[in-house]
Amino acid sequence: MMHDILVLGGGPAGMAAATLAAGRGARVALVDEQPAPGGQVYRAPAPGLDPPADADRREGDRLRAALAESGATVFPGHLVWDLGGGPLVAAGVPDAPFRIQALGDAPRTLTGRALILAGGTSERIIPFPGWTLPGVMGLAAATILLKAEAMLPGRAPLLAGAGPLLYAVAAKLIGAGVRPVAVVDLAGHGEWLAALPALAARPDLLARGAAWRAMLMMARVPVLAAHRLVAAEGTHGVTHALVQPLAGGAVRRFAVDCICVGHGLVPATEGSRAYRARHAFDAARGGWVAAADPSGRTSVAKLYVAGDGAGVRGAAAAPASGRIAALAALADLGLGEDAAALATATADQARAARTGAAMARMMALRPGLVAAIPPETIICRCEGVTRAAIDAAVEAGAREVNQLKHFTRCFMGPCQGRLCGEAAAELVASQVGGREAAGLPTGRVPLRPVPMAALLGDFAYADIPVPPPAPL
Repeated sequence: MMHDILVLGGGPAGMAAATLAAGRGARVALVDEQPAPGGQVYRAPAPGLDPPADADRREGDRLRAALAESGATVFPGHLVWDLGGGPLVAAGVPDAPFRIQALGDAPRTLTGRALILAGGTSERIIPFPGWTLPGVMGLAAATILLKAEAMLPGRAPLLAGAGPLLYAVAAKLIGAGVRPVAVVDLAGHGEWLAALPALAARPDLLARGAAWRAMLMMARVPVLAAHRLVAAEGTHGVTHALVQPLAGGAVRRFAVDCICVGHGLVPATEGSRAYRARHAFDAARGGWVAAADPSGRTSVAKLYVAGDGAGVRGAAAAPASGRIAALAALADLGLGEDAAALATATADQARAARTGAAMARMMALRPGLVAAIPPETIICRCEGVTRAAIDAAVEAGAREVNQLKHFTRCFMGPCQGRLCGEAAAELVASQVGGREAAGLPTGRVPLRPVPMAALLGDFAYADIPVPPPAPL
């Protein structure tokens, strides 16, 4: 079946895009890797679990219900490993329908006349000594445990990094009966005060943030502003965290059984890079983003980006972004235009994006974190590449990230650079004149690791067609 619009990603932007387009009569398919749509913020609990509903759960349930009623076909639990069609055709051949290949209960191929990429973000973690120890995890991983599995990441956790997720996870832990050892915030008190005017544009989010801080105060959780996590210690698992002020000074040592760390969010560009869309580096929006117009149109015809994958602006702005992209796709396909709906969605996005932009600035990468990485620290966990090896590769002539791949195998493991990419690129950028000069890794398939057995199925070697040998 040929769909009018394919939507890749089931977070708030993808759900809103599919809901609007299907509600207006378009044939829409949404594909998402998770068992149920929702994305990171509005993640649904695992089947059989029914934790108390909070504001995120209620909003997620509302978006899921609207999607279910829209008529869109939803493929949850499908890992997308290959993209094709569009401009990815042989030279001289006209652009083809977009193609998504995914693995769910069976291999599946979907085609559509337009494709909306709503892949969200990856969490940025800048390596530090001990970050590979068991018990050290991302803040996003902690939220998955808490929201989807109703599990605690630890009984004595320390939280470190930047942005509102620090306080969201801390509040969630306190609500579950766990008192964090400390919250280590890269931002100083002055940075949070400077963000208050933008936060005031969304009083509901401001009130939620204030409630989180109040919970920390009532639980007497130390909040160390303008501090950084220096190292994690332990033998078979993390046992201590070392923390220091950004300005330098004494290092404090905390006994812990878990460290949850996150240094901001990075837009997911695997899809737009695979289609060779133009990209631009914008630190205030999370890093590399697909170059797009205000409606999400990229440099590739009928390929659109929406949500945080188009630039970090937060979950509150994502649904409007998805609706805007869907309206653009409908118009470009000749399925109708709606100036009033576009104006409403644009206004909604602008209001929410003001707050999201302030938080994105708070989470922007701080170069000092990369500069402080010791030489022996592993950067690429998949291939065991240290900072010293990366520095040596740059000195030997690796002047951009694709060359670094050839020199060191960074970006070439199962994570494909999602864990190491930011730190490795910054190390190159520091020597070649910036992130634009360091470049963007070329998009490759498979987009995610896939088991060969799932693609090949059962066969006998006798079934493999063998062409006749070429004549001598």
